[in-house]
Amino acid sequence: MKKFIFITCLLFVFTSSYAQTSDYSLVEQTVNYYMEGGTNNDFETLQKAFHPNATMKYIRNGAYTEVNALAFFKKGMDPSRPKSERITRIVSINITGNAANAVLEIEYPTFFFIDYMNLLKIDGEWKVVNKIFHRKSKK
Repeated sequence: MKKFIFITCLLFVFTSSYAQTSDYSLVEQTVNYYMEGGTNNDFETLQKAFHPNATMKYIRNGAYTEVNALAFFKKGMDPSRPKSERITRIVSINITGNAANAVLEIEYPTFFFIDYMNLLKIDGEWKVVNKIFHRKSKK
């Protein structure tokens, strides 16, 4: 009986750990679609990261602004422009069940964007449902 309980516990730990690792990789892949699409001015790739109703919220000139994320990016992307001069980095990913958040850093020559992405696992796929960010100048 002790052996059965031990094996059952071991299988539970292994399965939970594997699911977490798998979800981590999938969240990482989702935010990489966003970063790669933005860097390469590739809306099709960026679009894979977002739920169609995803919002983007930010402060600009002291005023709160909320927009549909995909509409915002589609309007601003031009595939004929060269690749952006920026460095992207995933700072952290946290997952609890079907909810996750990721903190990203996007470095340009004179400033950084710090992005906070909230994701949900919808129909088996991780999608960004909300993005907030802060623009930080380099000094």
